[in-house]
Amino acid sequence: MIYYYALLAFPLATIGLPLYIYLPTFYATNVGIDIALVGIILFIARISDVFTDPLLGVLSDKCLKKYNSRKPLMIVGAFLLVISFYFLINPSLEYKSYWLFFFSVLIYFAWSMISIPYLTWSSELSTNYYEKTKLNSFREVSTILGLLLALVAPYFASSDRIEEKLNILFMVFFFVFVIFFLISMIKITPQQKALNNTFNLKDIKEVYKKIPQLKTLQLGYFFNNLANAIPATLFLLFIETVIKKEENSSEVLILYFLSGVLALPLWTLLSKKIGKKNVWIASILLASSSFIFVIFLEENDLLLFAVISIVSGLSLGADIAFPTAIQADLTQKIKTINDNISGLVFGIWTMITKISLALSIAISFGILGLVDFDKQNLTATSLLTITLLYGLVPVVLKFISIFIIFKYNEEN
Repeated sequence: MIYYYALLAFPLATIGLPLYIYLPTFYATNVGIDIALVGIILFIARISDVFTDPLLGVLSDKCLKKYNSRKPLMIVGAFLLVISFYFLINPSLEYKSYWLFFFSVLIYFAWSMISIPYLTWSSELSTNYYEKTKLNSFREVSTILGLLLALVAPYFASSDRIEEKLNILFMVFFFVFVIFFLISMIKITPQQKALNNTFNLKDIKEVYKKIPQLKTLQLGYFFNNLANAIPATLFLLFIETVIKKEENSSEVLILYFLSGVLALPLWTLLSKKIGKKNVWIASILLASSSFIFVIFLEENDLLLFAVISIVSGLSLGADIAFPTAIQADLTQKIKTINDNISGLVFGIWTMITKISLALSIAISFGILGLVDFDKQNLTATSLLTITLLYGLVPVVLKFISIFIIFKYNEEN
């Protein structure tokens, strides 16, 4: 069951790379929308999930109540995801700003329709503490492998143009997604029961009151995810304008994600000795201690950049697997209070993820817009700004997250 559960994360990850790394740069440089406007549009599109993700979480729970399954919501989301991805990478130049906004909102909405029930399954497939860790670890390994596929596909196709990479990624995504999604729908059967009690929005307030650790976890996760999202958003611009080795961007990303895959089993073993929270903190410290050296990089420092990427990449798997695993543990406690809001809790989780992503692009592109950043006419101020945004700001945010996570009281 663990292997079947991990499958769906693979194609969902292949769509994540173009959305968070290629798409902002594509619309800013190829489609011709002002970089600050791209940031504003994507920020508004992503912040819309503040309202939609919790509602989709409630809808996921209502779907379980009515159909004894969360799958109907995921099936509708699958159709919308494919359609919105296609149109998003094939924009109308006449209505390019509106096009980016509409299909960005739609693709995030569709992604949530799948991912919220999918994440909720991690708390429904097992009640065992370490079994949930394995579920989340395998899912994140699958996620990283999906990201690697998204990197390798355009690389071996010898494509350097962003629009060509996006179209190749769509074809790869479509083929893999259809197959793995069907397997998941057939093979995954969580031990669910139809929900009988009624749901009231006051119930979520009751949960936060009785389990205050939930707020601590989510706040720490927010700052850490924001720290991860900013360099993801700026990666292509940084390697192109500071390192000046854009042609090697795929290789650096492959090393980064491959490092994450190889290290995750070791983090999982370590969690049995020191606990999930401490492993998560250790991974953040490792990433921060290596990534801080980014601010000293200059033109042609590709080898040093690759080394930093490999070392910080060792933390990747733990940094994305263990927060969700801890969330799944807390969901088991929540079910003792109200069995009707598991989907809502994970809806709030994905909402936090997207808020951090929205803020990352608003902060990054907004500040770059303020200093009149133009990759065709770079100034010393522009280079300093993107370097500090890419290398220093994430480290500061990660230390804030560590301070918060320390307050979380982990219990087996």
